[in-house]
Amino acid sequence: MSHVKTDKLSARTASGTITLGESGETITVPSGVTLTNNGTATGFSEPAYAANASASTGAVNVDASDNLQFDSGFGSTATAYGCRAWCFWHQNGTQSIYGSANISSITDLGVGITQLNFANAMPDANYSAPVTTNAGSYSNSGNKTTTSFRVTTLNNALGAYDAIVADTIVLR
Repeated sequence: MSHVKTDKLSARTASGTITLGESGETITVPSGVTLTNNGTATGFSEPAYAANASASTGAVNVDASDNLQFDSGFGSTATAYGCRAWCFWHQNGTQSIYGSANISSITDLGVGITQLNFANAMPDANYSAPVTTNAGSYSNSGNKTTTSFRVTTLNNALGAYDAIVADTIVLR
């Protein structure tokens, strides 16, 4: 077996095409190797899956805009909108986080008002952050920026109220 070691391959013709192997041959990329695409890669007919994954043809796709798409049994492949952050915390007393992802901290801004601060900023403020709290209260999110948003909780009489527990997810 021959080995070639190089830091760069360049096409020697104006076409810019580099051919690896011949038709019908298999090129093996060893485990642990990372391939980086800094342009347009073509000729990949099917997506690659982890050895323990399972998906039918066309069930998972990354489109030309790098959007993850999949078919979860609804009959069509569509763009997936992931959870960008979540938080489960309590407002009463000294506010603290029970669990979270991409929420770096919370700030108590007064009775019934909590500011949630992102660990990694959102690309814009066009996200949804629905909130749920313990029974007998109303909540909403607002004052959204790329780095934080505020949650306001009210009791059944629409008065400011520190919820015993509150949770939110951020979708975009």
